[in-house]
Amino acid sequence: MMKTEALTLTREWDKTFPQSDRVEHRKVTFANHFGITLAADLYIPRGAAGKLPAVAVCGPFGACKEQASGLYAQEMAERGFLAVAFDPSFTGESGGFPRAMHSPDIDVEDFQAAVDFLSCCELADPERIGIIGICGWGGMALQTACIDTRVKATVVSTMYDMSRVAGNGYFDSANSKEARRQAREAINAQRTADFRNGSYARAGGVVDPLPEDAPFFVKDYYDYYKTRRGYHPRSLNSNDGWAASTGTSLMNTRLFTYAGEIDSAVLLIHGEKAHSCYMSRDAFKLLRGDNKELLIIPGAVHTDLYDRKDIIPFDRIQAFLEAYLK
Repeated sequence: MMKTEALTLTREWDKTFPQSDRVEHRKVTFANHFGITLAADLYIPRGAAGKLPAVAVCGPFGACKEQASGLYAQEMAERGFLAVAFDPSFTGESGGFPRAMHSPDIDVEDFQAAVDFLSCCELADPERIGIIGICGWGGMALQTACIDTRVKATVVSTMYDMSRVAGNGYFDSANSKEARRQAREAINAQRTADFRNGSYARAGGVVDPLPEDAPFFVKDYYDYYKTRRGYHPRSLNSNDGWAASTGTSLMNTRLFTYAGEIDSAVLLIHGEKAHSCYMSRDAFKLLRGDNKELLIIPGAVHTDLYDRKDIIPFDRIQAFLEAYLK
């Protein structure tokens, strides 16, 4: 029997973006197959009638639903979609203990649980369900599309392949046996320390204060997560970050093994100047079929696609989803 746990949910509007008067907002919960109850925000187009096309939204990796995923969800609701933005297991308002943990298996399951919810929601058309993943959850969305045939369309925005970063380092700069061994030794030493201390050390979120010589992509993250633009008290990246020992499973599990077998539609969106753009370009090479698209936004950097509504191609996203969620 499926059970849900009681969660403490914030009822006031505490998002990093203004509330739309064209959308009705509700708090909802649903359980995944690991027994973890997820907290989510449901965005409903005001005055909508009949069964609606629906999308589940998550990301970025280490963010909360009050940040970019909620903005995307509300925007899609303004455009006629039923949209749910959820906090992943062990984070935000969702359940799961210990906190600030994750695994790629549970990450994908969380997306599937959101699809479960939409498939049974009286407002949604179960034959017209899509997913939107942002940053690291873009990679998890693509991985979900590999396995969940209920998903008819997937939008991936400013994607990170978290397994590639965990195993190879940024820009594949640590793609060697020795580098991976050093990373494994550090993680396993942390596991020993955590067990001895009876608590889980945190890795730290975006560095603060920002060093003057920080690389541009770190400054890019700081500009979102550590300023009024995107800071949120429940965001891991805005605060103490993930548990320091949580990277093992990502390093040992590579995403996209079956990406070439995705029959449903996929749209990958990335900024031309984003440090992470190589990940979407490489993932796109794995896809097959004439319903796959790669859209590069000229001049855009990684976090521009988090919240810059003047840069995020919402018109294109809407047209894509309408075409494949007929």
